[in-house]
Amino acid sequence: MSAFSRTFRWTLAAAVFALIALASAAQDAAGPLIVVETSKGTFAFETYPGDAPRTVAHVLDLTRRGFYDGQRFHRAIPGFVVQWGDPQSHDAAKQAEWGRGAAAASGAPIGVAEIARKRLHIKGAVAMAHSGNPALADSQIYVTLADRPDLNGKYTVFGRIVSGADVPERIQAGDLVRRMYVKE
Repeated sequence: MSAFSRTFRWTLAAAVFALIALASAAQDAAGPLIVVETSKGTFAFETYPGDAPRTVAHVLDLTRRGFYDGQRFHRAIPGFVVQWGDPQSHDAAKQAEWGRGAAAASGAPIGVAEIARKRLHIKGAVAMAHSGNPALADSQIYVTLADRPDLNGKYTVFGRIVSGADVPERIQAGDLVRRMYVKE
């Protein structure tokens, strides 16, 4: 083999490895940041569009349309999760129904389960709730308040808290989501 052939092969191999590294880095890169202003403070989470593209796009669309603004947290279990995303929670008279039934969603399920093995339910993970079929997750979002390996492989983790990590721990059922927006 000539010196030129060896050099060409090494150059080609280096280029292939560089492309693989770039593709991997692009997939790991955090996406848009979503800010959640609550009655107990503000927290923000980064999204993972490389791992859950349809989930992230769906939540970004709902957020930009103001879907979550004025809702209430309908679930808050210390050491487990806080959850929101039910439009029924605008009405305190429907509190017994919050988080339940077809009316507890936007009406447009994501349609695919984007469960990535590398996105685990560690403390501060942001994921989509569902009632048994991860492809039918719609608008209900939860934040884990502790590491929850029992949830891994069952729910789509599409983000993680990056600021205000203490806020979800203070939230109680009925607390207000004043505003949720995408930080551009």
